[in-house]
Amino acid sequence: MGKQHISTGERVAGRLEQRGFPRELAVTAIAMLPIVELRGAVPVGINLFKMPWHQAVLFSIIGNMIPIFLILILLDRITVWLGHIRFFKRFFDWLFARTRKKSGLIKRYEFWGLVLFVAIPLPVTGAWTGSVAAVVMGVPYWRSMLAIFIGVLIASAIVTTLSLMGIWGAVIAGIAIAGLIANAIISGLRRRRSLGI
Repeated sequence: MGKQHISTGERVAGRLEQRGFPRELAVTAIAMLPIVELRGAVPVGINLFKMPWHQAVLFSIIGNMIPIFLILILLDRITVWLGHIRFFKRFFDWLFARTRKKSGLIKRYEFWGLVLFVAIPLPVTGAWTGSVAAVVMGVPYWRSMLAIFIGVLIASAIVTTLSLMGIWGAVIAGIAIAGLIANAIISGLRRRRSLGI
């Protein structure tokens, strides 16, 4: 639940509020945004809009899942349709290469890997990236949808707990992220050492 997600969510919430959007619709719209997703929408709903947590979670889950239906159905078609244009071909090549690089967990554990990939509320994970990874790896539509939905539910439980804990939630999230980064660095160093680099 990185700080940039909350601040982006808060900025979008402020703009939507100025335009007279109801807070439920604002939370849904924030959860639909890539990168921000549910992990930015839940804290906005709970801490900024002072919504009851169960309402903030419900509208965040709905908003997070809306684009996933479209990504899973249309990404292949859009790639073929726009792939003839050089700019889009380069973009899709970059997107798919990046997604393959980040989706080792999905490749290794398939369905449950996709669930965990979506469930961990970190900047490079989430429903958007998970759905692109599912398309790239050829995971069937309904299997992808179920795995992503379960992942979104788990992420909502984590983010809601941290949001309700206030400053202690931020401290716990910071420690967890620092631990994951340290683990990634140590694993990388061990890999290099085993390869003799």
